[in-house]
Amino acid sequence: MGCADLTEDRLLDGKVQLHQPRQGLRAGHDAVLLAATIPARPGETVLEAGCGSGAVFLCLLSRVPGVTVLAVERDAGLAALARENAARNGWAAQVTVIEGDVADPALRRTLPRLHHGFANPPYWPTGTPPPGALRAGATHAETVALPDWAGFLAHGLRHRGSLTLVLPAARFAEGLAALQGAGCGSLALLPLWPRQGEPAKRVLLSGRRGGRGPARILPGLVLHGPDAAADPVLRGGAALPL
Repeated sequence: MGCADLTEDRLLDGKVQLHQPRQGLRAGHDAVLLAATIPARPGETVLEAGCGSGAVFLCLLSRVPGVTVLAVERDAGLAALARENAARNGWAAQVTVIEGDVADPALRRTLPRLHHGFANPPYWPTGTPPPGALRAGATHAETVALPDWAGFLAHGLRHRGSLTLVLPAARFAEGLAALQGAGCGSLALLPLWPRQGEPAKRVLLSGRRGGRGPARILPGLVLHGPDAAADPVLRGGAALPL
């Protein structure tokens, strides 16, 4: 991608510098909120599937600088951009971005042992994709279903390792089933409300590999308005435990 095709943006009140495509796939609240839920500690290894330009793992590294990141992205241009963004923020030595597809069984077999896996997978399995190849690829799962995403992320997880997804609220049941099918229990659902009293448009889902605890619905998070409680996460980089 040429410079004219990119914008220079900041996340977490400027703590993270991000170059991303001017058109199509754009990082927003979903990326910041997903990063806030990953219960990683310094020295642990995490896997992101479909990393795009790297917004999620960059926000995670801003909060937990000592983690090692392995990221997978099937678009060659975005994979290169994610590497550049890691270097731009000073984390090149801790980040490896692989160009590959989560549906590739051979790629799955190369994964190391992991502490945590996470993704913001394509939203909708059917329907009319939006214009623009990058945006269509980010929002429409034409060939890779949620169970494939969950299975890929869970493949190398250690016992009790976490698997976390951000999804449209309309797909929460499908997401929970995908986590269970990948061997994850102790499931948790956190609704994300645009404003107080409005239905959630997004949810965060998490499970633990081999977990046996009961499923939980957590207190939701209001993102905007006078009752918003998300500022410490969206601006300050605070953790959002699930």
